[in-house]
Amino acid sequence: MLALSGCSSHWGCTDTTAERGEAGVRVRVEDVSGRPLGVIAEVVDWRLEPHPQVPDEGDQVHFHYRFDGADEGSGPAVDACAVDEERVALGCRTVHSAEAFGPDGDHTGDDWLAVEHPEQVAGVLLIPNDQSYHGRTCEQDVKDGGGPHPPKPAGVGDRL
Repeated sequence: MLALSGCSSHWGCTDTTAERGEAGVRVRVEDVSGRPLGVIAEVVDWRLEPHPQVPDEGDQVHFHYRFDGADEGSGPAVDACAVDEERVALGCRTVHSAEAFGPDGDHTGDDWLAVEHPEQVAGVLLIPNDQSYHGRTCEQDVKDGGGPHPPKPAGVGDRL
């Protein structure tokens, strides 16, 4: 009789990380395999102004965004970044379509980006990679982890 121990067998777990998509003001949201999800994310407008809860901190980037084609209740999330003229990120955060509630049921919302030098902001860009799914990695769970994962979220200093 032949018996294999579950502890000694190799599960063949493999992690892959998606490549970061091209940032833009209007992007087609894509899954971790690069396939479009049928959702368009767009920065509608932005401006520099003090945040109403912390006005003493000076100007921050206040931006409005929209998700067209997103499902009710849950859906994709993308990184939004304030960038300078050379498309270098000055500040980023993830925005979720599920948190965008506009009049008439459209998926619109607004958010704030705190940046160290607001006078350098030339625009707000979205990165098309869906950041809503974070499966377990091989390191976390060799048996049930692995597979494709979103790219690392954008951060200050990244060129988009």
